[in-house]
Amino acid sequence: MTKPKYISEIIFRDELNDDSYLNALPMVKHLKEKGSVPLDSDITFFVGENGTGKSTLLEAIAVAYGFNAEGGSRNFNFSTNATHSELFKHLTLAKRGYAKDGYFLRAESLYNVATNIEELDSVPSFDPPVIEGYGGVSLHHQSHGESFLSIVQHRFFGNGLYILDEPEAALSPMRLLTL
Repeated sequence: MTKPKYISEIIFRDELNDDSYLNALPMVKHLKEKGSVPLDSDITFFVGENGTGKSTLLEAIAVAYGFNAEGGSRNFNFSTNATHSELFKHLTLAKRGYAKDGYFLRAESLYNVATNIEELDSVPSFDPPVIEGYGGVSLHHQSHGESFLSIVQHRFFGNGLYILDEPEAALSPMRLLTL
């Protein structure tokens, strides 16, 4: 088994406020109880029932690593509605190296990422336009699954940290195999 390249452990370091909804999430309860979660391979899947806190934990990991809470690379800094949890403030990520590439992509905020790309391209300050790095076709002019896969195929360069939240929500069974 290979050791993870970028994050080797997720450490819970502070107590949450007693009235925080995060205390009720099974993923957070587990993390608080254990103190940390080691990541033992290059690819990690978080699986479980709806409402267990998987997305909340992935979001916290992404934000703690420096990604925008709504998605994108570390260069994205837009916000449509700052509703992300405070969990990232209570985590320390034990890192083994620095990822030269990376992306946080969540199925429900793909629309916001696509909109931000179009907003960036509406100001002629990027040459080539940002959309060229995503296959050259507006992500809004593709189906949800096509635009999700377009980001993966055109923006994931390898040797990076890619945090995907519910990719199966956007992709058909055949496109999941492509992923």
